[in-house]
Amino acid sequence: MNTRTQWILTARQWRATLPTWKEWLRAFKPAPIAVDTKERMRAVIGGLVGVLVTAAVSRFLSGSAFVGAWLVAPLGASTVLVFAAPASPLAQPWSVVGGNTLSALVGVVCSMWMPDVVLASAVAVSVAIAVMFAMRCLHPPGGAMALSAVLIHASHGHFAVGAALTNSLILVTMGVLYNSMTGRRYPHMQMAPAKADTKAQGARFKSEDLDAVLARYNQVLDVSRDDLEDLLQEAELEGYRRRMGEIRCSDIMTRSVTAVEFGDSLQEAWHLMREQKIKALPVVDRSRRIVGIVTLADFMRAARVDGPQGLAARLREFVLPDGLLHSDKPEVVGQIMTRQVRVTSEDRHAVELMPLFTEGGHHHIPVIDEDKRLVGMITQSDFVRALYQVNG
Repeated sequence: MNTRTQWILTARQWRATLPTWKEWLRAFKPAPIAVDTKERMRAVIGGLVGVLVTAAVSRFLSGSAFVGAWLVAPLGASTVLVFAAPASPLAQPWSVVGGNTLSALVGVVCSMWMPDVVLASAVAVSVAIAVMFAMRCLHPPGGAMALSAVLIHASHGHFAVGAALTNSLILVTMGVLYNSMTGRRYPHMQMAPAKADTKAQGARFKSEDLDAVLARYNQVLDVSRDDLEDLLQEAELEGYRRRMGEIRCSDIMTRSVTAVEFGDSLQEAWHLMREQKIKALPVVDRSRRIVGIVTLADFMRAARVDGPQGLAARLREFVLPDGLLHSDKPEVVGQIMTRQVRVTSEDRHAVELMPLFTEGGHHHIPVIDEDKRLVGMITQSDFVRALYQVNG
């Protein structure tokens, strides 16, 4: 293949990636804002209260009748972020206070050192962006703050400290109070505490996968990384719920469940587990209501089996009754069973059990009816089989 042919193929591939003119025009169409009327009114009232209190307190503190000395116009943009998008990384307290104040200082310096307003305006905004990136306080109104300092020919620090800083501090304080009172977390956690990655265990992607995609995307997102991961996990669960439709626990459970009672002997329970090749037995009372569950792990723990050496002999000795009238050795199921049992109702959506199997470490979940009586059992195998049938 000669060089000319390679250039032609490259040009064709490049043209194929370009959007059509209809697609290009469609990009200008605004997307709907997915919030209800209540949330919109919450933001509207918050903006009213936030600016009202900020302006009144700032005027009182300044003691000046000249509005330009105690209130800055970019505060309006900060208000939109703080009250209408309190979860945004761009709206957090340090972003507001640091972004506005540092950008105002940049604007003041450019105004003092650069007599040409055109050059000073461009340099002020660009340097403000660089500073906000470096100080981890990216805040869009900060660009307006730097530009305002140049346009009003600010030549001292009062604009940055007396106005920008004071306004921002008061606005953030009102944001904390108002958002908290109206059910919105503010400040909003941007980085979740370090912990075991339990969410990713049952998901189709891991946290590392998301980090890799964000690194390739390489753009500022107006949503925190952890919120984005939570939204993706919720969307995945919603997808499972949609595909599984109306499948309920009663549709996938095993109905013929072998159960034991509190006073049944360990030997009988062990025999049932070995005979039916199961690893758990629900423990019920005479009305078939769940009082506990006995598993292979309960037998191992009660028999104090720490390793594979002599396992069979140790368990055989443990389950055999010793025939004594008084003994510290467990003799019946109720003495070794687990009393805290996670159960589910038969009319519950099966997809809701996913966190129990994938994150909670459960392997067997008893199913009860409306009278709290045992009617079935769902195992990991039952759940996986249901998922396979839905996705297959």
